[in-house]
Amino acid sequence: MDWQLPIQPAVDLPPLDADESDGGVVGGPTKEDLVVEMDPLNPLAVLNGPPREHFRDNLKEGVQYITSWPDAGWTNDVMTYANLVYLGLITDRVPIIPMFYPSHIGYDVPPIPFRDVFDIDRMRKLIGKPILEWQDLKDPKSEALENLGCWNVWESTLKPPPDVSYTKTPNWVKMFPEWPHDRHSSFWTLARFAFPEDRAQNLGTPLPSPKTQVSLPPDEQLLCYDYLYYVCAQQPFEFEKSYSPAWRFVAKYMYWAPSLQAIADEYIRRTIGVNDNKPIPPYIAIHVRRADFANACTTDFKVPVEDCFAKISTYGRRVDEVKAEILEKKGVHIDHVIMTSDERDEGWWKEVEEQGWSKVDHSMTKERYGDWHPVLIDAVIQSGALGFVGTARSTMSVLAIRRVEDWNGGVARMTQWGTVNADDH
Repeated sequence: MDWQLPIQPAVDLPPLDADESDGGVVGGPTKEDLVVEMDPLNPLAVLNGPPREHFRDNLKEGVQYITSWPDAGWTNDVMTYANLVYLGLITDRVPIIPMFYPSHIGYDVPPIPFRDVFDIDRMRKLIGKPILEWQDLKDPKSEALENLGCWNVWESTLKPPPDVSYTKTPNWVKMFPEWPHDRHSSFWTLARFAFPEDRAQNLGTPLPSPKTQVSLPPDEQLLCYDYLYYVCAQQPFEFEKSYSPAWRFVAKYMYWAPSLQAIADEYIRRTIGVNDNKPIPPYIAIHVRRADFANACTTDFKVPVEDCFAKISTYGRRVDEVKAEILEKKGVHIDHVIMTSDERDEGWWKEVEEQGWSKVDHSMTKERYGDWHPVLIDAVIQSGALGFVGTARSTMSVLAIRRVEDWNGGVARMTQWGTVNADDH
């Protein structure tokens, strides 16, 4: 990977030693005039230089940072990173985003950099703040094991983390103490630890790192939390709400990396049969999440799977609603419907085909692009639709709705499940 980030002057400039005797311009700019101010959004503006063997060598004096870690499935980690960046905004700290880790596809698969999924340069410009990735600080090839003191939020809200030892936050970080199974904290509760007075007042005894047995208090320059998925402003799981600040001020600006968008566009064209020289027509995307929700049917809802999930005909009714609303509001008639789902039952897919809907062919996706790309391509396809029908309680559907509505001015519905005829209306 090329780590060089060249800084170019905005205009052509004469040599520094130009004068009248050698053909230069009389009264030309001095050396002081030629100092070019670095783009404040450039990673090098908030670091000491290119990636180092030790991350701490790259932390710039006078700059404060914030980071956290993922491990909850890709879409949940997208939300986690949006929460991290938003917390950085309200604490005036530079967020450092980790790679995406393959908790949903198996840890034998290498992690994927944030910049390979999202256009981080565009994100910085739209948000107007510097945003870093860990690989901006530390060389990915470095094998140096380093110590970092962090705050443990997870233990305060539910249970001890399985494999880390941090300084436990006070129990008052829990947003709803009366709800024993809720894990949420609020942004501003956690923001308190970013400031010297509250940090000092709440320092406990840090537990030693399981690998190095070193005990460190939470770092002051690099503020670190163990896990930020369960963070909200006012109510749990508020990405489902259009007011969500983490969506409105961060995730809304997390557009796809151009290379990923180009791949997804190829899949859309192939799926609905559009030539490369023609624009992609408006379409409706469906996301049906079933495979990993089956356990919830039997264990949480006590309903047989065949009665628990919404039927294809139910999704069909929702598609018809979306089509009608798009026609009424935008005067656009939709001819194409693309189904995305984790379902593997061929009989179920035959029902999809009978509806006249198209299936994305991922038979060669892993071989061509790697294990990450089936879910990434599906997410891009969903986000590009003018209409969307999703599955309730699926974070992938939740973000697809936000993107379709805010990026495309589209129309969306969420299909309910969990009880017999849950989506009847």
